[in-house]
Amino acid sequence: MRKWAIPSALILLCLLCLIPDQGRKLQANADEGAVDPPKVEDKIGAVPNGLQTDSDVVKRESESISKRSLRSNAEKFEFQAEVSRLMDIIINSLYSNKDIFLREIISNASDALDKIRFLSLVDKEVLGEGDTAKLEIQIKLDKEKKILSIRDRGIGMTKEDLIKNLGTIAKSGTSAFVEKMQTSGDLNLIGQFGVGFYSVYLVADYVEVISKHNDDKQYVWESKADGAFAISEDTWNEPLGRGTEIKLHLREEAGEYLEESKLKDLVKKYSEFINFPIHLWASKEVDVEVTSDEDETSDEETSKSSTSEEGEDEDTEKSEDEETEKKPKTKKAKETTYEWELLNDVKAIWLRSPKDVTDEEYTKFYQSLVKEFGDEKPMSWTHFTAEGDVEFKAVLFVPPKAPHDLYESYYNTNKANLKLYVRRVFISDEFDELLPKYLSFLKGLVDSDTLPLNVSREMLQQHSSLKTIKKKLIRKALDMIRKIAEEDPDESSDKDKTEVDTSSDDDEKKGQYTKFWNEFGKSIKLGIVEDATNRNRLAKLLRFESTKSDGKLTSLDQYISRMKPGQKDIFYITGTNKEQLEKSPFLERLKKKNYEVIFFTDPVDEYLMQYLMDYEDKKFQNVSKEGLKLERDSKTKELKETFKELTKWWKGALASENVDDVKISNRLDNTPCVVVTSKFGWSANMERIMQSQTLSDASKQGYMRGKRVLEINPRHPIIKELRERVANDPEGESLKQTAYLIYQTALMESGFSLNDPKDFANRIYSSVKSSLNINPDAAIEEEEEVEEPEAENEAKEDAGASKVEAEPVEDEEDTEPSDVHDEL
Repeated sequence: MRKWAIPSALILLCLLCLIPDQGRKLQANADEGAVDPPKVEDKIGAVPNGLQTDSDVVKRESESISKRSLRSNAEKFEFQAEVSRLMDIIINSLYSNKDIFLREIISNASDALDKIRFLSLVDKEVLGEGDTAKLEIQIKLDKEKKILSIRDRGIGMTKEDLIKNLGTIAKSGTSAFVEKMQTSGDLNLIGQFGVGFYSVYLVADYVEVISKHNDDKQYVWESKADGAFAISEDTWNEPLGRGTEIKLHLREEAGEYLEESKLKDLVKKYSEFINFPIHLWASKEVDVEVTSDEDETSDEETSKSSTSEEGEDEDTEKSEDEETEKKPKTKKAKETTYEWELLNDVKAIWLRSPKDVTDEEYTKFYQSLVKEFGDEKPMSWTHFTAEGDVEFKAVLFVPPKAPHDLYESYYNTNKANLKLYVRRVFISDEFDELLPKYLSFLKGLVDSDTLPLNVSREMLQQHSSLKTIKKKLIRKALDMIRKIAEEDPDESSDKDKTEVDTSSDDDEKKGQYTKFWNEFGKSIKLGIVEDATNRNRLAKLLRFESTKSDGKLTSLDQYISRMKPGQKDIFYITGTNKEQLEKSPFLERLKKKNYEVIFFTDPVDEYLMQYLMDYEDKKFQNVSKEGLKLERDSKTKELKETFKELTKWWKGALASENVDDVKISNRLDNTPCVVVTSKFGWSANMERIMQSQTLSDASKQGYMRGKRVLEINPRHPIIKELRERVANDPEGESLKQTAYLIYQTALMESGFSLNDPKDFANRIYSSVKSSLNINPDAAIEEEEEVEEPEAENEAKEDAGASKVEAEPVEDEEDTEPSDVHDEL
């Protein structure tokens, strides 16, 4: 036993190394006759219905099918050890989705058609004549026998090919074909997928592969995936002429694949853009006219009675009878017919040059891609080809509307709207490696000929090429969005508006970027938070309202163009809505000095501004926080000294409120004071957002709350009066109460919530009493309580209840006569 242990271990290691890397193709060219194939005999296989058989064949075939055993006269082979193990892995664990078997077979058929088409470029005679020359794929069902057949007119396989390609892993027919043809033309269309053929055993327990190569006879490969397969010369099926037909004898649990609708859906999903036509032998109900089976005697009696009653002429009756004999009565009936139905009528427009594709074709392709056939067109699209280490073609679309749940499950879904194709074969749309989440609203596809895939072709492995593709896709997507803004006349500056108006009369693009921003603006903001590499590009796409935008959206570039000379900061303020922010006391001095301030009213804006620190060498400044710098006031130092005693006293009076400081303000005009926060702490709006979170922890929020500073307006009469009162009587209790009330009012006006609303209300009432000259100690008048005896109340209730029961209820029918009598 020890003697065989090392070789067995080596075989297992080879299996693990070979499965991911070495491909296996169903169709392959023979090692010998690929360069100079002989001329195909005339009309071989040119049979009108190539999938039909004669009566003797049906009998022999049904015997074999019923026994589910390999034909006795066939040559038996054992699968290579690696193949047996591989088939067990595929059937039991490798594939999680059975639907992909059809994708694999159609993909292999497409590769076989590509090979014969490639050979025909050198020698047209290899295609043959008649139906054999048609490069197509045909799918046919036999519900009674539970057989699904997929046929192609590709290159086909010889007997040796069947043994090598379907019985071993080590030798790849496609690899041999590439080696022979490496000096002749472009081989990018030659398939390089691996063991997809064996996925047929997910749905079938017995498989026949009938194949005809130009260099060999027609053979049948058959297996039950039990470790053996058999090959025999095919003398009972219809001649294929050239190509391969795979017959899947479906399992009992795979009956759904005998439904035409199921197969149509699978082809539409996975193989819609295959280069060659895919036909399904589909049923169709048509209206036909058939002779009516009505009783002739009853017709004659009816005609006689009508003639006698109406008194018609005998000559007229004879003429009508003659016409009836000439034109027998017919009726319409439903009849089921069968015909070949084309399943992939949508063209792969990404393979063409963008100059050759019309807007109507892009719109039709978009509707087919997203399965939405309404009247709305995509907002914009980009079509490009990337070359370099990784080559791919891509088409991206901006949809006209955002899905209703775009942001509800933003972080909980991995499904993207970008489909991945490899050589026009759909691979997956359930990964987000190609586009970041903030661009997940884009729809489109990527088709790569060089992208490496795993053996099952169901999952895309992490690979360096994905990063390259992702980088290029993001750049093209952002350029496409920027182009929407550039082409929108409403986005142009005043100087450019006249040029745009005179150069084009097309109004379709007017207001397009505003529409885009209203639908997907939040995605751009999330991109600034998540994508540091493209943060500056995304910042150019930001739109907002400001104190000078007149209700329209404006950009950061437009804001900078309107900045005052010497202004170094971009001013903004956050809040719940624009109307509230326009009345904010933080804007008073800024408006007076003609500074523009940006309004940020979306909750995500608070997170956005934590990442967007600067733009074009301009720093962002929240006007509700410390650090606001305007023109220098020559009297600032003098004012600080004048109000030094007041600020010091007020800070002491607010010691219990955790006020960090009391300062002279440079941002107020008409308001006595405001409360600002530290530069890197939470603003009032951010505190409100965090407190409203469902799972927020109030005990931990204190660490992020900014230190509060009370800024006072030294020019306001209230502040001046307070200064005089403090100078005269700093220990006055009423003065402290007034200062505390002013602070609480400023706290509310600045957007903060009060810790003790009841305390604030009591202070307001006390102030009102003082203004009305009411004694603060005046007592509230007590209410006189009058108690009724319980026995008396119960007696009254009982009497009322008995009275209600005693009153008779008159019926409506009884009241009506009395009412009439009273009226009379």
